[in-house]
Amino acid sequence: MEQLRIRLKTGPPTPHYSEAFKKKIVREFEQGLLNKDQLQRKYGLGGKSTVLEWCRKYGKFAYHSPSTTGRPMKDPQKQRIKELEKKLKAAELKLKVYDKLIEIPNRELDTDIIKKIEARLSESWRQKKK
Repeated sequence: MEQLRIRLKTGPPTPHYSEAFKKKIVREFEQGLLNKDQLQRKYGLGGKSTVLEWCRKYGKFAYHSPSTTGRPMKDPQKQRIKELEKKLKAAELKLKVYDKLIEIPNRELDTDIIKKIEARLSESWRQKKK
């Protein structure tokens, strides 16, 4: 039969503060009397983000909320440059393929297909103008 192990939390209990106390801390912080670290020392507050969490909840100003999980968003300009570089690379690859598609019949037929196509296009263009 398995023995059941129970872990008891050791150390001082986690303090719970009243809403009025939290609002007082936030008010002091927003007035600029003390910074976050000074408030934590003055009132014996634990944790690195306790004051900031209270500011987000009770404060009048907009406080940066923790970022979502995952990689941070890139600079929009850098992201746009990367997208354009990707499109350019695809366009260059397409151009190479088209060049090969034209090169093969040129070699097989021993003629310049582009000149023939240009001649036909200019001929049809002239006929449309009339």
